[in-house]
Amino acid sequence: MTFIKSIQTSENKIILNKLGKPAPELLITDQECISIAFLDTETTGVNRANDKIIELALKVATFEKSSGMIISIDQVYESFNEPGEEISQEITLLTGINNDMVQGQSIDWEMVDSILKDTDIIVAHNASFDRAFVDKHSSVSPTKLWACSINDIDWLDRGFSSSKQELLCYWHGFYFEAHRAMNDVDALIHLLTHSSYDVDRPVLELIENSQKPTYVIFATHFNYDPVKKDIVKANKYKWNAGEKIWYKNVDFDNLESEKEWLTSVIYDFHFDGRVEEINPIDKYKL
Repeated sequence: MTFIKSIQTSENKIILNKLGKPAPELLITDQECISIAFLDTETTGVNRANDKIIELALKVATFEKSSGMIISIDQVYESFNEPGEEISQEITLLTGINNDMVQGQSIDWEMVDSILKDTDIIVAHNASFDRAFVDKHSSVSPTKLWACSINDIDWLDRGFSSSKQELLCYWHGFYFEAHRAMNDVDALIHLLTHSSYDVDRPVLELIENSQKPTYVIFATHFNYDPVKKDIVKANKYKWNAGEKIWYKNVDFDNLESEKEWLTSVIYDFHFDGRVEEINPIDKYKL
């Protein structure tokens, strides 16, 4: 699967280009613009409550709203961060970051906040993961609109069977050294503004969807049934241990169809669940 219209080959091998740094595409400053901060974290693990950041990267770009083209790269920040605990061998193998590299290093959160405060959107690939770590330390991040380049772009509709960043980049004809924060940021910018899109660039879809509220459907009044539980779980419902209830996030376009589906599975005649709207500012919060 590839989006590239013509594939470069040599001796029956596909040629991928190594990613360079994102560069401005327009030399105008008087168009309607939007400022986006692309962010990535590397961490000691995937436990959002207890694990720590070991590297953070930020790159702010200004885009023309109508085309999704980059007008300027405005600010760049990256830093290691000593987590106060040993970095496991598994994480070092994954990221290339070891204990010596982060020793004595710390993220300047005042600097991070000064960068984020004037941006319109913060974007990450799997935003709920990165936001959970950043919101703990930043006074600006919790009040900002976050967008997710997994959930706010319909990659399947664009012809891609996976939303994994490395695979998407391969399918768009380039590769990068993954699992280092700034490399991931640069690759994400390149992916969302890829030159193979004449119109309808992914970054435009992301901007539009970031403004929309989402909804949570709670399967209230659901008497335990192991068969129905497995069906609900298979349809991407998650278990809230605190409330002891199954729930799922959906967008407005799919809200009614999801209510009908849930009714057909666990209710007899009418929807007996609960729906709550999530303000766009609160999307992807822990």
